[in-house]
Amino acid sequence: MKNEKAVVVFSGGQDSTTCLFWALEQFSEVLAVTFDYGQRHVQEIEHAKHIAETLGVTLQVLDMGLINQLSANALTRDSIEVKEQSDGLPSTFVPGRNLLFLSFAAIYADAFGARHLVTGVSETDFSGYPDCRDTFIRSLNVTLNLSMDKQFVIHTPLMWLDKAGVWELSDQLGAFDFVQKETLTCYHGIPAEGCGTCPSCKLRNEGLQTYLSQKAGAKS
Repeated sequence: MKNEKAVVVFSGGQDSTTCLFWALEQFSEVLAVTFDYGQRHVQEIEHAKHIAETLGVTLQVLDMGLINQLSANALTRDSIEVKEQSDGLPSTFVPGRNLLFLSFAAIYADAFGARHLVTGVSETDFSGYPDCRDTFIRSLNVTLNLSMDKQFVIHTPLMWLDKAGVWELSDQLGAFDFVQKETLTCYHGIPAEGCGTCPSCKLRNEGLQTYLSQKAGAKS
């Protein structure tokens, strides 16, 4: 794959930044695409721009404001509380987001002669989001190829990794410190360790502590 191009669906968070480092090792040319869908904090987009510039990756920001017009959820409405739910989908679920993001990423990739798409979805730590499951990605891959008569390949390097595994992968890629200090995962727009209390921060920080414990145990 070293002589081929890839497009990374990029948000500037832990997962997509790890995927960006992974793609830079796998492909000869890597582009990134970020989506402005009216998310509750613009810091996400600014972080994505900063990281892409730092790594020398061309970044395209696409306006997907239609999502904000159609969907009411905690990621696009300040009035909706960010919370985990005992039943049903989390308040942070944005219906159709990955379906639209990957479809537009494919259109963008096609314009640049790239057939590889990279996304940081995970079925292991997917927070209950149905569009992060492997079956959805496989289905969409077939649909994109049929709809555009192309041979896209959607890569999901994190699909079977929990958050500790994602930290381990970033370490293997030589990107651990960068991911820890430069990414923004927090639902409240606080970079690095974040607020520490939202579901995303809890998942990230618990995974970090688990990985560091495992790493220390392996050395002892």
